[in-house]
Amino acid sequence: MKEQTIAERLKMLGIALPDASGPAAAYANYVKVNHLLFISGKGPAGNPKGKLGDDFTTAEGYRFARLAGIEILAVLASALGSLDDVRRVVKLQGFVNATPRFEEHHKVLNGCSELMVDVFGEKGVHARSVLGAVSVRDNLPIIIEAIFEIRE
Repeated sequence: MKEQTIAERLKMLGIALPDASGPAAAYANYVKVNHLLFISGKGPAGNPKGKLGDDFTTAEGYRFARLAGIEILAVLASALGSLDDVRRVVKLQGFVNATPRFEEHHKVLNGCSELMVDVFGEKGVHARSVLGAVSVRDNLPIIIEAIFEIRE
């Protein structure tokens, strides 16, 4: 039986990748080093503004993290041509724009982590870190960067 392609899996999940967004300042959208592809920090589509714990709930943050993950996948697809060239998701790092009392950063980043597993299966299981930030660019609720192992 033929293995399902990532494009087929995205369709099954109801995910249509947008065009890859560009960098927000003077840096590269991604950098390839040997078998690793580093994706610069991406925020959620729609440019929401505000802090978790004040303007947004944990559930809304989870949705924003998933949307940021879709932005990451769009850049990845643009860089590789096919998401089938991903060997594994290596690491995610999230920066949550949150109030000092907010304590559910890990639950917010699950929106992106669970997306990677939904899309890549076992290859989507990854290491990660998440940090609370007093502020982030454009007052986005979350920014996520990612590292992928890719086929040459």
